[in-house]
Formats: sequence, C-alpha cells, structure tokens
Amino acid sequence: MSQTQAAATPRRPIECGVPDAMDYMHPALVNNFGNWQRHDRPRPGVLRHVSRSGDQVWTVRAGTQRQMDVHTIRKLCDIADQYAEGHVRFTIRSNIEFIVADEKKVTPLIETLEKSGFPVGGTGNSVSMVAHTQGWLHCDIPATDASGVVKSMMDQLYEEFKNEEMPNRVRLSTSCCEINCGGQADIAVIIQHTKPPLINHDLVANVCERPAVVARCPVAAIRPALVNGKPSLEVDEKKCVCCGACYPPCPPMQINDPENSKIAIWVGGKNSNARIKPTFMKMVAAGLPNNPPRWPEVNEVVGRILRTYKTDARPWERMADWVERIGWPRFFEKTGLTFTKYLIDDWRGARANLNASTHVRF
Repeated sequence: MSQTQAAATPRRPIECGVPDAMDYMHPALVNNFGNWQRHDRPRPGVLRHVSRSGDQVWTVRAGTQRQMDVHTIRKLCDIADQYAEGHVRFTIRSNIEFIVADEKKVTPLIETLEKSGFPVGGTGNSVSMVAHTQGWLHCDIPATDASGVVKSMMDQLYEEFKNEEMPNRVRLSTSCCEINCGGQADIAVIIQHTKPPLINHDLVANVCERPAVVARCPVAAIRPALVNGKPSLEVDEKKCVCCGACYPPCPPMQINDPENSKIAIWVGGKNSNARIKPTFMKMVAAGLPNNPPRWPEVNEVVGRILRTYKTDARPWERMADWVERIGWPRFFEKTGLTFTKYLIDDWRGARANLNASTHVRF
C-alpha cells in the first residue's frame, strides 16, 4: 500500500467516552476558559459574558423544532458561518445557541434568525422550549405524537418564549407514554392509558416471547395462558396499572386506543423549585382527550395554569415554590381546575409492589 492510499484510509473511531469539548468551542471561549468575570442579558435571548481580560462574547439563543430536516440544518449552519464563525451548540431543550465575538454581528444575526423562522428568546424568566420525547418518529410505544403537542403549545406560548415576563423561568415537557420517559418540569404533559391491553390471542404465540413479557410487567399482572388451544397471555385487570410496558415486547397486546388513551397534566416536582426541598409533582388534570392535530383541551389547561402563575406568583418564585406557598386547595381554586377522584393516588398495590421495601414482592 502506498503512502497516498494509507493517508486516504478513514481513521477508525476511538470510542472512549465524550470527546474533548475544547476542539469544538469558539476560540474566544477557549482563550478565556476559567477567566470569566461576569455575565448579563442585554435583551431576551442574548447572553453576554465578560472576561477579566476585557474580551466579550455574546450568545444568541433561538428556538428550533428539534427534529430537523437536512435543509433546516444547512440553513442554521449557513447562518453560523456568516455571523458566528461557524460555532454553535444545542441546549438540552433543543435551543440552538450562536457564539459571537463581535458585537456588531449580534443585531444582524437576530434579524436573520427571526426572518428565517427561528425566534430568539428562552432566557431568564421566560417559557423555554418544551422538552419532549420522540413520539411516533422513533419511540416503540408512543400513545400520542409528543412533537405535535409541543407545536400546538408553543404556538400559543410564542410571546412568552420571546419575552422575560414570568415570575421565574418556566420549563415544560411532554411525553408520549408513561414508562419510557415520563416527564419532569414545571408543567408536564403525559399520556395515560385508561384500559388494560386488548390481546390478539391468535398472534401472541408467533410474535411474543412470553417469559419476557411476563417479566416486563412491573406489577405482575401478566401470566401465561392457553387460549383456544394456543399458547397466549392473560392480564389480571385488578392488578394492571395500564402502563403499557407489555406492548413493546408484544405488539399483539395493544394498549393504545383512540378513545381510552388520555392525557394528564402534572405540576411542580423536584425540577420546579428553587427554595424548597425536592417534592413530587402532582396530577392536576386527567382524562383530557388525545385530540390531534391541535390538542385544544390540553392547551387550554396549560395556558390557564401559566396565566394564573404569572399573575399570582411572587418575583423569582418557581412553579413549585408558588404552589407550596398558597397550597394545593388554593391552586385549584385560583386556576379553576376541578379536583376529582382520578387525581388521588390510591392504588393499593403500591403497598407491596413498588418502593415499600428493598425486596421485590408479589
């Protein structure tokens, strides 16, 4: 093999953990690493970091649709090449941040992003982009399209993303099932199944590995059975919590239902406070219809909670801090939501099957 051929041979990837971030950082960040003096926000969506050396770096944050096509990615890269020396990064909530070392480029960058359909905002006391699961695009057990719910929610919260007018930062999340992802945020929108799976017994023996399905159930509600002379499975509906964990290893156990797969909204939790001890989030609305493509019932409840929080919370109170101060009875009174029996966690099986001890008991 000649030297030319050897040089053209692709290098094998070195899979030894996270790559060194310094290789991908903006030169201004590398030169001032560990030497920052202060930072501020000149306007919503823009962060300014000032180094002890006198250097300044602007970070412009814009919202994206997370699941992007090649055309959109190329457009964002072109904008980065023009204004940010080709350096961008994504936040955990799918916002894209452009790193700019020249103040003169900040305003043209913002104008270009807004003109291209990427709103600038999401900093400070604003409603950030919604963290959401993959939905129908990638997940093996989605009961709804989380991306679609996010689109409908952010359409009504567009101005709250662009402006910093909330008492404190607000984080939202959506999940297309209860077991793979769930949700932790100030307000979490989570699908919930309300009926046990409907089993197609003719397919179970040919499609499912029955021991794996039995082991997958977190509450031991599934057991082997013989139906119409064929090996199959059966569900103890008194134990079943309608989580849907059985569906991925056994698609004939269909849990999704256009009428009985509903949406619930949870508020508070350990990711929603700043001054109190970690708490569990609470379900405040249940049985909302899974009503694509705009999910009006879900958006009405989310909007109502946010409007009440915005007008009633004290400055710098996170959602859970506000609820802790006024109490849950006042929360339901102020928001106008109805407290029903479906919001009470009264599942008796939890006493023996969940975190009651260090042992697994059935």
